[in-house]
Amino acid sequence: MKIIAATGNKNKIREFGEILKGYEIVSQKEAGFTGEVEENGASFLENAVLKATAVAKALGVPALADDSGICCDALGGAPGIFSARYAGNHGNDEENNLLLKKNLQGKDRSAYYFCAVALAYPDGTYLFGEGRTDGVFMDEPQGENGFGYDPYFYSTEIRKPFGLATPEEKNSVSHRARALRQLYAKLGETI
Repeated sequence: MKIIAATGNKNKIREFGEILKGYEIVSQKEAGFTGEVEENGASFLENAVLKATAVAKALGVPALADDSGICCDALGGAPGIFSARYAGNHGNDEENNLLLKKNLQGKDRSAYYFCAVALAYPDGTYLFGEGRTDGVFMDEPQGENGFGYDPYFYSTEIRKPFGLATPEEKNSVSHRARALRQLYAKLGETI
């Protein structure tokens, strides 16, 4: 079965493929959607629905989108929905991590990743799932696996940084995998 991923983020598309084994993941660009969707929602779920709905309506087929980020308790949940553009430049992982490290100096390091996924249909209806994984934001990065904040995120569940985790280890506890499992359970499918 083919799934249109309402994202241009190659890392997210790769993770969708790792989690949704047996599905063909096609990027929005490959499917013919070249527009930009402004993520101006007030929550992860609102942003996921905005992206999925825009692509589904434009292409006339169901589309899957996610919005996710890291949330730090000591910062009132920041960077949250602004995780990808925390330091000002969208997708600059190094700058985002350095700013978060600076802002957490001398503070509690507990953090969690949160993800909302939405499967939208051309008529505007949608299903969604949400997932969370807890951990600690570390002072120094470890490993080169994953993306975004992963090298700084120590998972208390697998007892290692996501930067050192294999894709299978990360996906066994990740926020994105949990959100997708919840969504697919609503569809009556198992992933």
